[in-house]
Amino acid sequence: MTPDKIVRNFARCSDWEERYLYLIELGEKLPKYPSSKVNDEYLIAGCQSRVWLDFSYDHASQTFMFSALSDAAIVKGLLALLRVVYHDQTAVDVLNYDIRAWFESIDLKSHLTPGRTQGLDAIIEDIQNTARVVIEGQ
Repeated sequence: MTPDKIVRNFARCSDWEERYLYLIELGEKLPKYPSSKVNDEYLIAGCQSRVWLDFSYDHASQTFMFSALSDAAIVKGLLALLRVVYHDQTAVDVLNYDIRAWFESIDLKSHLTPGRTQGLDAIIEDIQNTARVVIEGQ
């Protein structure tokens, strides 16, 4: 799955109810999150739902690995979208990707509650901060 394919799939949906169903379907396809990482160390602050994020860096391939879990179906779908964009990317690619413009291209944020938008922004900020730390450490 690629960001462009997501945009095309969203465009094929006839209305936002169908898009929400697609988003939920994407969330159901997230890889299994390790139960050992369902704890406060991986819990993202600022989210309305509970979200656990393991965004680690593989020094050998110089790419990020991304796994996540939420207790809310829509949020799991949002995490699946972020995984499509950020998984197996370099720190520079993570920071250079205009995620907000991509969300605009699928008209996502205008259909999220303010709480979900705030949580999504908190997750993106956490991911981008991790990428910045990697770049600074190189």
